[in-house]
Order: sequence, then C-alpha cells, then structure tokens
Amino acid sequence: MSASVLKTATNRKSPEFEKNTRRMIDLLTEIKNEEEQIRQGGGAKAMESQHQKGRLTARERITKLIDSGSQFFELGIYAAFEMYEEWGGAPCAGTITGLATVCGRTFMLIANDATVKAGAFFPMTAKKVIRAQNIAIENHIPTIYLVDSAGVFLPLQEDVFPDTDDFGRVFRNNAVMSAMGIPQITAIMGMCVAGGAYLPVMCDHILMTEGSGLFLAGPALVQAAIGQKSSAEELGGAKVHAQISGTVDFREPDDEACLHRIRALVDKMGAPRPSPFSHAKPREPLFPADEIYGIFSSDPAKQYDMREIIARIVDAGELEEYRSEYGETLLCGYARIEGWAVGIVANQKKNVHTLARGSDQKRIEFGGVIYTESAEKAARFILDCNQNRIPLVFLHDVNGFMVGKDAEWSGIIRAGAKMVNAVANSVVPKISVVCGGSFGAGHYAMCGKAYDPRFIFAWPTARYAVMSGDSAAATLVEIKLKQLEREGKKVDEKQKKELYQAVRATYEHQTDPRYAAARLWVDAIIDPAHTREALRWALVAAALNPDVPEFKTGVLQT
Repeated sequence: MSASVLKTATNRKSPEFEKNTRRMIDLLTEIKNEEEQIRQGGGAKAMESQHQKGRLTARERITKLIDSGSQFFELGIYAAFEMYEEWGGAPCAGTITGLATVCGRTFMLIANDATVKAGAFFPMTAKKVIRAQNIAIENHIPTIYLVDSAGVFLPLQEDVFPDTDDFGRVFRNNAVMSAMGIPQITAIMGMCVAGGAYLPVMCDHILMTEGSGLFLAGPALVQAAIGQKSSAEELGGAKVHAQISGTVDFREPDDEACLHRIRALVDKMGAPRPSPFSHAKPREPLFPADEIYGIFSSDPAKQYDMREIIARIVDAGELEEYRSEYGETLLCGYARIEGWAVGIVANQKKNVHTLARGSDQKRIEFGGVIYTESAEKAARFILDCNQNRIPLVFLHDVNGFMVGKDAEWSGIIRAGAKMVNAVANSVVPKISVVCGGSFGAGHYAMCGKAYDPRFIFAWPTARYAVMSGDSAAATLVEIKLKQLEREGKKVDEKQKKELYQAVRATYEHQTDPRYAAARLWVDAIIDPAHTREALRWALVAAALNPDVPEFKTGVLQT
C-alpha cells in the first residue's frame, strides 16, 4: 500500500466501539424521529385543507419537481425548533430549503409551507430564506422559489420587517442574484401578498397557477384603504396578471402543470461555466462509513484517532498528510472526496508525545487542543490551499487554544492570530463539519459560522459554545456564589450542588446542535455515516462558482 493510504486499527468488537455505536444510534434515532415530526408541517388537517384547494403541499411539490429517483438534500429543517411556542410553533420555520437536481442541474429550492400559518413569515422564516439565498449567491446556484405565503406574521412584524437580516433583505438578494447572472425561477402556487409580491417579480421567470393571488394589498385591505370592493381573483388572479397586467410569463391550470413547465424551462438553460477546482473519477473509501459510530467518542475524557474518521470519508482512504510530525494536534492534508480535491484541517483527539519547543524535554500535548506549532502549521497549509485553488474542509472537535505560561511564551496568541487571519481571508470554498466539541477561539480558528463557511454541518454529538458545559457551569456558579456572599447569604453544599446542576442543564441545552440548528448557526444536522454525501453536495454546489478572487492576508503576525 502507498504511504498516503490510511490504515486502520479499529476493533469493531471492543466494548468501547460498541458503547460509542449505541450512543450514536440512540442520538440519531431521536433526531430522525424529530425530523419526521417536523416534516408534518402544520399537521394532517392543514395538509387536507391544502388538498381541498386543489393544491399540493410544499414537500409534494418538491418531490414532483426534482429528478425522479434523486435526493432532496434539505437544509435548515430544525429552523425555529422549540421557538414561537406561544403561537403554536412554526415547524421548519414555515419554509423548506435545500439542494436538489432538476433536469440534471443542481438547484437551490425555497418553498413556502402553507400548512404552517398559511406560509406566513416569522423572524426565523426570513432568516432561513436569506441563508438559502446567501448560499446560492456564494456558490452561484440557480434558484427556484415555490411561493405560497400570506406574507409577514403580523404579531411579530417588528422582528420581521426592518433590519438587514429581515424580510426586505430577501428582495434585495433577488436583485443582487439577478445582477450576478444567477438564474431565478418563481412559481406562485397560492397566495403572494404585500411586500412578498416583489419576490417573484424580481426573478427571471414568473409562473402562476389558477386560483393563486398576487397583490400588494389583499381585498380587505384595499377596501379599508380606498373603499374599493373586489374579489381576490379580480384584484390579482392568474388571469389578471397573464392578460391585463402582463406580470406573469406563464399561467398554469394547476400545480402539476406548473412544475412540468418549470422543468421545461430548466431543460433549456445554458450550461454553467467550468469549475476551477480539480475533479477526478470518485473512488469509494476503504472502510465502511458506519464504523464512524464506534470510532468517534463524544466523551471529553476519551481519545480517538481522527485519521480513522478521515479514512472513512476520503476517496480510497488516501491522505497526503502535511507536516505529519509537526504540530500533531491538528491534522492537515490533501485528499479527494467524491473525486473533488480538498484540503482537510482536522482536530486530532489523541494525546501526542513530543518534545518541548526549543529543547529536548519530553512533553504531552492534549488531543483537541491547538498548540503554537499546530496553529502555525494549519495557517501555512491554508495559505497553500488558497495558492493552489483547493477547497478546504474543517473537521471540528476542539477544546480551544492551549493556555498557560509555556503556551504564552511560545507565542500562542501570535500563532493563533496567524491561523485566524488565514481562515478569515481564505478565498477558496470552506466547509465545516462540527463533529464533537467546538469551543472558544478554537471554533473561530476552525472556520466557525462567523468565518463564512459555504456550508456548516453538525453531527448529533456536536457541542459548541464559549467553553464546555462543566467549565462554564463551574465558572458561572462561582460568580453566583460570590454575589450571594456579598449579599450576606450563606449557601450550603446541597444548595451549591443544586445550583451547579441547574446552571449546567441550561448551558448543556444551549450547546445542543438542535439549539444551534434552530437558530441557523448550522445548516443541517447530519448522520456521521453520511458526512461524505453531505460534503459531496457542498463541493458540487461550490464548484458552480468559477470566480476565485485574489488571495490577500494583510499583515500576518510572523
């Protein structure tokens, strides 16, 4: 075997492997059950109401639109999870987004779910649509909108209407995408009211089904405003906009015909420009993907070899590891995933026996911690990937940067700043997968959400925050105890324990990946065994943008 081919020492029959597998499967089962519930939208009664109007549900429309036998790679399914409960909740934030293949081409799909509050826009609905548009903008992905929405959810209008990441940004993005030459097709398949009426009219192609409505103000508001009485059909029906206003390009009798017309239009679209990134014939990994369940440990006290994870994601198990003997708590290397060349930056969770910097004194470096040497190595590797136009994949399981006198004297802040600078200014596509912990400045250095990854995915075992639950709880409890002492209150050991447990439970809930996904801090929670598939979707999408700007870092701390 070539030296670049990763080997495995995994024992599927070991107690630790079996324990890890059971834990991962339990988490996946819980998440998949929740996702299935979310897919029900507003419930069976609301779905039946949609059918009685002669309309398909949003998910039915997507199934009929995409290529037969192909997959819909959904993004943001957990958006608004456990939010807006005082209003009955908003499953999936009342809109469905994701990547799909239509006539052999990759598209971003954005579909209002009219079974959830008539497809009204909650604050998270606007943010979800904007996130989907931003992904489309960054990757030049053609976009299809399936519109069926009553407009802004008025009780929460103050959080939907005015800001830069609110409702108006959607239409601004329509205009920007059009100017960039990113194709947009809109189908009005229900109500399209008020400010939302601008969305379809700012797209390249506008389709509308019979029985749908497109107007800046509905009949009731028109009567209240100017005293004019008219039906929805007279005011802004499909026939009006096809024959009189000339607003829509195609009037269709029903959903089926409309979806067929969209496919016909897509079929005639010109080819995208060639990708600037290297792609070869894909080769399968050497080892089964489901072995990741047993290899990975979410226990902070346990170690595992991240190379074993990588070996089950990359083509043919091949990794050209960069500076493999230096800065070993970060793994860097070149590989292919589904044929696409990538640079991988991954936290190594095994403790490393090495020599102290500038001496022959032996020391242990803790797995999951970024040391000065590893930060410097990663920064240089990221520079090389930008120089050679190689997309970057970050695999997170990081506690943060090393602290203490030795670390400070070695220049950890300077080395960390160098790595953060390289990540921040990187111009090649960046994709992050949060496998385990992603804490503190380590989250930033590993291309957290604030550093513009094209996509950010999380495993069910992901946890990220300023610090781990135990550390945060201990710190917060200590602060609270000192406050109580200043107030002259005494706290016994039982009360201390109860306070600690309460603080820790709250903090742990907020570090759960579902909490993050509800707020769109991650694009999807993925099955670890499907990591390669998720990365394939992301890399295919990223390859649609042929423009790679000039790479500049500004001042690097050397």
